[in-house]
Amino acid sequence: MTTRTTQAQILLNLGFPEMAAKYAALPSGGVGLMRAEFLALSIGKHPQKMLDQGGAELFTEFFEEKIAQVAQAFFPRPVIYRSLDLKSNEYASLEGGEEYEEKEENPMLGHRGCSRYVAHPESFRLELRALARARARGLTNLRLMLPFVRFPEELAQCRAWVAEEGLLDQPGFELWMMAEVPSTVLLIEEFLPYVHGVSVGSNDLTQLILGMDRDNRRLSTKFDERHPAVLAAMERIARAARARNLSVSICGNAPSRYPELVEPLLRFGFTSFSVAAESFAKTVEAVAAAEQKIASEAASKR
Repeated sequence: MTTRTTQAQILLNLGFPEMAAKYAALPSGGVGLMRAEFLALSIGKHPQKMLDQGGAELFTEFFEEKIAQVAQAFFPRPVIYRSLDLKSNEYASLEGGEEYEEKEENPMLGHRGCSRYVAHPESFRLELRALARARARGLTNLRLMLPFVRFPEELAQCRAWVAEEGLLDQPGFELWMMAEVPSTVLLIEEFLPYVHGVSVGSNDLTQLILGMDRDNRRLSTKFDERHPAVLAAMERIARAARARNLSVSICGNAPSRYPELVEPLLRFGFTSFSVAAESFAKTVEAVAAAEQKIASEAASKR
């Protein structure tokens, strides 16, 4: 197990709450990305179907318990819960899903993230209530992150619902957004007033900046988070966030796959890295080495 320390926080990505106790044993800064998708898939029924059948309380209780399980394991370290970001084809695969989902030719760019919340706020608010209930247990390390944000007005509406559910005024609560699409890069200053932090989803951001399906085998050799256009996008996001004194993280595979990315990301202003548990030690080493190099350069100039 690594013993090196870093100024930037090294956080963990977590999908299955059952792994929380094991992951919590690592000396990480907490959870930078708790995925909600596996919770919905484990229930196996479309959220709207559950609502229509009077299952709102069952949905809320299940999510509350799983969110609390993770938060308790890591307490008092922060756990950033990312609300549901299933795509329409994934929702359609759930029981009752075909009743509520239209077939999309490109679900990756379809009805997902904040756009879905605005169109169907009922199930989104169930997640907010589950989060609020978990925090009411004393798990004040819980935070919220909104995925696939496209427009400032959608983010503003979602923030209003977060406030209505009583979360924004709670001690230690933070609202984060994912930065994954070009609109959030080009207009980042218009999004930042609504959040406490930004997390760059490097996988989606790379494919959308480069116009390249990351799962297309013919294009796989060209898919690269180190591309100058992608780095320019990440730099713009980070510098804008730091100018407002906001935290900025990256929660993709890029830093662990390409350790040479760590140094430029730190220079851009990234304050944390959220990685898979198996990449934790490697990422700590890469960040510590990059921070030492940057510090040495600064010292030599004094």
